[in-house]
Amino acid sequence: MTLLTRTDQIQQVLTDHKVIAVVGFHHDAMKPAYYVPEYMHRQGYTIIPVNPALAARGETHFGVRAVATLAEITVPVDIVDVFRRSDKVREHLPDILAMTPPPKVVWLQLGIRDDATAQQLTQRGIDVVQDRCLLADHRALL
Repeated sequence: MTLLTRTDQIQQVLTDHKVIAVVGFHHDAMKPAYYVPEYMHRQGYTIIPVNPALAARGETHFGVRAVATLAEITVPVDIVDVFRRSDKVREHLPDILAMTPPPKVVWLQLGIRDDATAQQLTQRGIDVVQDRCLLADHRALL
C-alpha cells in the first residue's frame, strides 16, 4: 500500500473507516490524545482507547473499555491512531502487524513521523498517514 499524503486520499480514509484504536490515549481532556478522539467520537466514529495504565484501572471512555495493547481488541480496527513520540512508534510495530484482521491505516498524529516503520507497514499492505491531525483533517475535509 502507500504513504497517504493527498487530500483526496485522506478524505477517503475519513469517509470509509469508522473504527479507530487510539494508541497513547490520555484521560486528560486538555491533551490532544483525549480531545482529538473525543471529537472523532462525536462525529460518529468508534474509539478504542489503548493505554496500559487506563486499562489497569478499568477505565471506560466513549462507552468502550480501555485496553492495554492492540492485541486485546476483539473487533476489526480500521485505523490505528498513534499519539506517541516518533521514537516510540517502532515499539508498536509488532502489535500492529499481529492484528487480525490488520488495520487498513496507521495514522501518526501531527508532529509524529517514523519513515522506517511506515515503510514496513506499507510493505505489509497497510496505508500510513504521518504528521497529520485527524481532527484538523476531518474539520477541513468533511
